[in-house]
Amino acid sequence: QVQLVEVGGGLVQPGGSLRLSCAATGIIFSDYHMAWYRQTPGKQRELVARITINRSIEYADSVKGRFTISRVNAKSTMYLQMNSLKPDDTAVYYCNAVRPRTFSNEDYWGQGTQVTVSA
Repeated sequence: QVQLVEVGGGLVQPGGSLRLSCAATGIIFSDYHMAWYRQTPGKQRELVARITINRSIEYADSVKGRFTISRVNAKSTMYLQMNSLKPDDTAVYYCNAVRPRTFSNEDYWGQGTQVTVSA
């Protein structure tokens, strides 16, 4: 049915760059707010960046000026361009899709992709 598939993770040196993508199937992509979250073992999942249906954008303070979120509705795909990467950026990055509803939002998650920043 609904699938969110993240790709693009890997090992990169501090100061390097990486681009993640999240391809969605089974949903009308343009009806969903999209976001990137990340989680380190032993820590809570945190919001990295969000891009809404009308392309309003928010970033976590820790990534402002370094990360860029975007979406291409015609391709049902969201991207996260990550520059000037730091070891603290190491985490599993998850794609999230939410369709607002009055009583019960539709909420979907991808399987995650590992990003490791290390020399």
